[in-house]
Amino acid sequence: MSTTPSPAGDTTPGRGPLAGRVALITGAAGGLGQAIATRLAAEGAALALLDAAASVHEGAQRVRATGARCEAAQADLTDPDARARALAALREALGPINCLINNAGITNHIAPLARMSAPGWDRELEVNLSGPFHLIQACLGDMVARGWGRIVNLSSMAARGGLYHQAGYTASKAGLIGLTRNVALEHARHGISCNAVLPGLIETPAVAAMPALVRDDAIALVPARRTGRPEEIAALVAFLCRDEAGFINGAEIDIDGGAHLCPIVLGSAREIRERQAAQQGQPAAPSPARGGSGPPAGR
Repeated sequence: MSTTPSPAGDTTPGRGPLAGRVALITGAAGGLGQAIATRLAAEGAALALLDAAASVHEGAQRVRATGARCEAAQADLTDPDARARALAALREALGPINCLINNAGITNHIAPLARMSAPGWDRELEVNLSGPFHLIQACLGDMVARGWGRIVNLSSMAARGGLYHQAGYTASKAGLIGLTRNVALEHARHGISCNAVLPGLIETPAVAAMPALVRDDAIALVPARRTGRPEEIAALVAFLCRDEAGFINGAEIDIDGGAHLCPIVLGSAREIRERQAAQQGQPAAPSPARGGSGPPAGR
């Protein structure tokens, strides 16, 4: 069942292009999740916020203060029982899920491929890939029954170019693109769209905390010469949830300031110093500390 959307410019609580929709957002306690929640609430959606962090409840309070309907649940996406209980509680409070935003993502283990631990690899795939798979499965029934649904998977530019010493994160985000394609192939005929958004460097607290050398080097390779804003990602996600975006399906949408046009790969601080020294024809200076690329792009 589809409702008639309100005018796109109407941000009155309960009105707007997403009025009558219930949107589940994972990773809702993080900077990007909060921005997405704020935008979807402004466009009229009722929100179901899910995160492993207890601060997700504070985010829900902020959304409710705007007059929007919002419920929150704290759960680890990799725990089947906790996940099921959270979904049941959110459905009971708000009704069937119409829009699913798979935003949760972690970098659990930064290490050379040869030294990456099996538990570190497994954890990243469980959260970043298996988590979205299980949530899609859980929400598809409601969407198919009503002939309408929107699924937006937050992948990463890492899915295209890789990230230095982050094989688990890269593989999980590339796998999310494959999952996106299959959902579209199987369920487009049911009125369900499934698209992947590939953020580049986005100005979240995690990216702001990256080593300055790594961050500045990456920004220098972005044609826009800046990081993106969480609000820019949120605007795209909101559009993909609208009725008017229904014919966009199985798409992989880069939102990275043009970085996908360039050979940008986040390196370690040591690797960057070595490359800079080589460009200047000088021997590499010893690294003062063990380098690392820090949090992934988009998180």
